Amino acid sequence: MRTILLLFLASLLLFLTSAARAQQPTFIPVASVNQLMKAIVIPTSDAIFQVAMKAPETDEEWTAMQNNALTLAESGNLLMIGSRAKDQGDWIKAAQALVNAGTVAFKAAEAKNEDALIEAGDQVYATCEGCHSRYLEGAQIG
Repeated sequence: MRTILLLFLASLLLFLTSAARAQQPTFIPVASVNQLMKAIVIPTSDAIFQVAMKAPETDEEWTAMQNNALTLAESGNLLMIGSRAKDQGDWIKAAQALVNAGTVAFKAAEAKNEDALIEAGDQVYATCEGCHSRYLEGAQIG
């Protein structure tokens, strides 16, 4: 009886796992890496870098900074989808680092902490430079 119960539970678990996989959406990348950089990564990271010269002052400016940071963080996820991922090693690590740096920037903007946001900008810059030094040669981003 115990063996039958274990087989039933194992079968149920296998079925549920298969059903969950079948329900995963199919991602359809629309933009190229170059387009993502120009449309999302560069403008949002530039906004974060500008804090060192002029910090947000109003609630609306802080909200805009939070939105820039969230967008930057999510762009790291976009860079891991489908053919955008140049490899499963350093590219994925760099994209995940962008997610992390954007998240740090978001938390700093959410706390309205100018110094932490400037430090987050440094982390974003280091992440971008590390990736560019490996993958930008010959690419057309700018």
